[in-house]
Amino acid sequence: MSKAAFDYLIPDWPAPANVSAVITLRARGASLSPYDHFNLATHVGDNPAQVATNRSLLREQLDFTLEPVWLDQVHGTEVIYTPNNSSLPSADGAYTDIVNQPCAVLTADCMPVLLCNQQGTQVAAVHAGWRGLCGGIIGKALEQFAPGDNVMAYMGPTISARHFEVGAEVRSAFLSKTVTNNQKDSVKKAFIETSQGHYLADLYALARAELTQKGVAQVYGGEFCSYSQSDLFYSYRREKVCGRNASLIWLNSK
Repeated sequence: MSKAAFDYLIPDWPAPANVSAVITLRARGASLSPYDHFNLATHVGDNPAQVATNRSLLREQLDFTLEPVWLDQVHGTEVIYTPNNSSLPSADGAYTDIVNQPCAVLTADCMPVLLCNQQGTQVAAVHAGWRGLCGGIIGKALEQFAPGDNVMAYMGPTISARHFEVGAEVRSAFLSKTVTNNQKDSVKKAFIETSQGHYLADLYALARAELTQKGVAQVYGGEFCSYSQSDLFYSYRREKVCGRNASLIWLNSK
């Protein structure tokens, strides 16, 4: 079970000792309602000075020597190498092999997926809402690792199936992208029909199906709900106007 420490969720996974990862919690920080308190996003209407204070606290508390590369997330499948020359690159994933360079994604119901290889030489962070998942962003991120790398994944807090109702077109879109019968069966099980043309969608199950199909055997996380755990996480579906949690992964120098 992943556990919270101070303002952060520490993923419970057997990552190499030189791989660090955290997911921020909302409990303490400078932002006021409705962004209370530890909002790290600049695009949601929060006071820029308060977001800057929160980002400064993040760097100080995690002892970062390099600034996280914050992304302009567009629910696409672009995955970039960091560091990056752009001040706000348009992408939904980042990877690096640079020590002390954090990869970061922001979420409020979409799923953060953290990746690393067992050699401890590369890490990646992915913003995976249903559009990105369906579009194949996890596969795009895995392509950035060297052939033969044994990659493991941690699925961070996302909206649970109980609170995520979608239309039949979403189910059809995922089924159209399956490439094996096992994957198709897994995708079908990830959707529970509630009424004619409406389904509860399990993003954790959909991500796991994609990771399994891509050969990732070590998959961890999946025990939190951004919608129901309002004391820990922001939720766009619950609040509409809200902050964003950050999920960060980096190679440490220790």
